[in-house]
Amino acid sequence: MAFYRQVGSVPPKRHTQHRDEHGKLYREELMGEEGFSGDSALLYHLGLPPAIVDSTTWALPDPTTAPNHPLRHRHLRPHELFPDDSHAHTDAVTGRRLLLGNADVRISYVVAAATSPLYRDAIGDELVYVESGAALLETVFGTLPVTCGDHALIPRATTHRWVPEGQEPLRAYVIEASGHITPPKRYLSRFGQLLENAPYCERDLHGPTETALVAGEDVEVLVKHRVRSGIVGTRLCYATHPFDVVGWDGCLYPYTFSIHDFEPITGRVHQPPTVHQAFAGAGFVVCDFVPRKVDYHPLSIPVPYYHSNVDSDEVMFYCGGDYAARRGAGIGPGSVSVHPGGYAHGPQPGAYEAGIGVDFFDELAVMVDTFHPLGLGEGALACEDPNYAWSWSGRGPR
Repeated sequence: MAFYRQVGSVPPKRHTQHRDEHGKLYREELMGEEGFSGDSALLYHLGLPPAIVDSTTWALPDPTTAPNHPLRHRHLRPHELFPDDSHAHTDAVTGRRLLLGNADVRISYVVAAATSPLYRDAIGDELVYVESGAALLETVFGTLPVTCGDHALIPRATTHRWVPEGQEPLRAYVIEASGHITPPKRYLSRFGQLLENAPYCERDLHGPTETALVAGEDVEVLVKHRVRSGIVGTRLCYATHPFDVVGWDGCLYPYTFSIHDFEPITGRVHQPPTVHQAFAGAGFVVCDFVPRKVDYHPLSIPVPYYHSNVDSDEVMFYCGGDYAARRGAGIGPGSVSVHPGGYAHGPQPGAYEAGIGVDFFDELAVMVDTFHPLGLGEGALACEDPNYAWSWSGRGPR
């Protein structure tokens, strides 16, 4: 994320004295990636960033996954995980239900109406897609409004919390990485500017515009981190509020990007899924499928061709519109399809032929392609449609 930003009060030169009107020094904190070799930000605190008064265990929801064995395509219906009013006391951090995961990425779903605890993911960046509802994303860098269709990218180790707004609960599809999530390298100049051939530009990325500057003592923060045995949680109690920042600058900070600002790339014949790519992580990519004009060759077949994911598992979250290629499979808004590497998938019976002559697709979806097999989390096992795998043949297991 190499786009410089300055918010609040910072000194003219980094690593020099910065004082308040009474002469008291602010404490400078460097938050940086890849040691001192990647993007970073400098934050100026009223208190001491490392000062804690307690550290206890935070018991995480079940993080384990089961292998996709025997191998088959799967259809998940995560809306079923949160029946009527079950979200009233659920928050967007502790209420997540794990759908899929491997060592590189974990995908969860949550419906939340309650304010979350302060939280920090010390394992990797998080990319949260808002299916519906709205919230304030309060962070150590400042507050971001988040609404339906927004991706919120939260850098690793950013202390934050989710505050749902309005009458409608927040429905969110959460991608937790084990590393960093960035725009694809092919969209960037060698100095980090988004190029003319990129499907979005810096104007579409919205970072904080002012600091939060919250006072407080003995403030609890939930931290997700790794130990040798896997993912664990710690409950830290800070002597002063982590949001005691008077100013910051740099190229590392949370931001939002609306799926509606993604500019689709089309062609005379069907374009590969790579043209829909919006973000890249270590071991996975994220693609946005948006309403668009489709192929205009006179003999084109607009729906996707059948394809085998030789190197990856493909996960599609259907979040709006009409899915012509999936008609008849039970797929609808809120569905998650899982097409593992190992054998072909594609349009449902009849969709291939029915798509001929269509010139526009009204669909909205977020796709994650991983390069290592995904396991099934407890949420997936609780909301699977058992009939999806047989929808191409029209008959069940022998």
